[in-house]
Amino acid sequence: MTTSTAASPLPFAAVMWDFDGTLLDSEPIWIGIELAMVTEMGGDAGQYDVASQVGSSLLDTGAYMIELAYSTGGKVTGLTPQTVVGDLVARVSAEIRARRLEWRPGAKELLLALHEAGVPQALVSASYRDVLAAAAEQLPGHVFDTIVAGDDVRLGKPHPEPYLTGAARLGVAATDCVVIEDSVTGAAAGNAAGAIVIAVPNEVRPPAAARRIEVESLAGVGIAELSDLVRRAAAGSVAQA
Repeated sequence: MTTSTAASPLPFAAVMWDFDGTLLDSEPIWIGIELAMVTEMGGDAGQYDVASQVGSSLLDTGAYMIELAYSTGGKVTGLTPQTVVGDLVARVSAEIRARRLEWRPGAKELLLALHEAGVPQALVSASYRDVLAAAAEQLPGHVFDTIVAGDDVRLGKPHPEPYLTGAARLGVAATDCVVIEDSVTGAAAGNAAGAIVIAVPNEVRPPAAARRIEVESLAGVGIAELSDLVRRAAAGSVAQA
């Protein structure tokens, strides 16, 4: 495991990253496939509440897709959240492998700067291992000290378990970590674990909360800027223009 020196002036011990919509712009893939699957079930995809599902546990999303399809006239006999998620993960993994995803602004630069500075980092995602394995082909190697996938935990975001697991694997307290997130559920999970959350809106905008600060983009955010954001969030600031 990479460790920071004891004399490090940084106001955090480690950084934990969400994946979809935070590092790479993969949310449109998920949304498009979820809508297509609801339509295939015979449901009304026009009633799909995208915002409620971004960043959620995949099993919760699978259950939501079945319920929406059923309530809007679809045929869902024999479907379970597990079978829906299995199909969803397979389709998303194939689509990610078939195209080059765009990095979210500033994310790659900050990720690499933290790695070069020896700051421990974790990837903590609601996506399952198969999806992250597909995405790994487009991520720099050896930048994460640990990866927590959605199928590694019993309770997904917004429960704190994913980020508590990430911090434990890094050997640090979650309260000494920074979580970088784009979703409502992910930001809630990070704060529930006790971490400072840097919210970077994408498809949705996480609401203001204690120990949380918002930035429109990570473009231009280096380690010094991240440190300043963490200090401001700890002091009670909730927004960054």
